[in-house]
Amino acid sequence: MSSENIVVGQDAPQFQAAAYGQQASISLKDLLGKIVVLYFYPKDDTPGCTTEGQEFTTLYPEFQAAGAEILGVSRDSLASHEKFACKYHFPFPLLADTDEKLCQTFDVLKEKNMYGKTSIGVERSTFIIDRQGKIAYVERKVKAAGHAAAMLDLVKKLP
Repeated sequence: MSSENIVVGQDAPQFQAAAYGQQASISLKDLLGKIVVLYFYPKDDTPGCTTEGQEFTTLYPEFQAAGAEILGVSRDSLASHEKFACKYHFPFPLLADTDEKLCQTFDVLKEKNMYGKTSIGVERSTFIIDRQGKIAYVERKVKAAGHAAAMLDLVKKLP
């Protein structure tokens, strides 16, 4: 499923992934009835990813009060996620997408050019999935600072 197919109002792609947090594995179907904020980030313990995670952490009680769960996703390992989550006290699960299946499903792997070197990396992106399992919002090319607050505003508007 490519990004052209992931549009507001359609069923969210089903997934199951290894997680660091409250449970060893998380599937979307287990979260039916909750709003899910699924955010993809490039790499554990880097400046933008840390900012984004910290802002989601600060607002986590408000997300929970609105009936939402936050799931962070990167290609890092569970061991890396554990170190990152413990260092910054993230209260939400981090999904380890080491085989890139989830990144491919949501089409967040993009060509990046840094210092003249081309590589494939995760484009910072967020998908809000409503209580019925449908895509309610898609944002790509996310800027980390202030993003969590903007997502909370959107979550609060969902039924």
